[in-house]
Amino acid sequence: MAGATLAVLASAVLARARAPAPVPLAPVAAMTAALWAVVGWRWLGHGWPSWWLPVPLALTTFAVPLAAADLRHRRLPDVLTLPAYPILAIALCASATTGPGIGLAVRALAAGAVFGGLHLLVHALSRSSLGAGDVKLAGALGAVLGAVSWAALVVAAVLAAMTTVVLALTRRRRHGVPHGPGLLLATWLVAVFHGTGTGA
Repeated sequence: MAGATLAVLASAVLARARAPAPVPLAPVAAMTAALWAVVGWRWLGHGWPSWWLPVPLALTTFAVPLAAADLRHRRLPDVLTLPAYPILAIALCASATTGPGIGLAVRALAAGAVFGGLHLLVHALSRSSLGAGDVKLAGALGAVLGAVSWAALVVAAVLAAMTTVVLALTRRRRHGVPHGPGLLLATWLVAVFHGTGTGA
């Protein structure tokens, strides 16, 4: 219920933004609730330490509406990508404070800069390959990945690329396919199913 409620709020924000990007409310709410349930299942099953719980929950709340918006409108609106930074930062700081300590937060900050910087470089070299929204999103997702481990950046980049290729093969659009859903899915999978140690 909590996940679905937050998804409804996020969807409302997208619909009422200065540049609206409405998403189907019921599927987004249902998917967010289902993924929150998966996160809860991993937590209850001791898939990772309890202090990690705020991070995948916060990530899921942003991931589903943003992926839906990118699939539908080919945009990752600032109205959600930018607030993801402080909210994920709070979640990561909470995890670091109650878990392994400042090292996790420092690694997350550094990885966010690296991941975002690499995506910015690709965008600068080929704007048709990667949109500005993907670059803005990459920094926040990189912080989550870095909190898991440095290797998680590589794993997520490969998974994201594979997801985008699958979308390209199935959607068959002339103007390319969105990369945001691949980034979000890859980061979510790594954050939720990375194992018992978060590289701390």
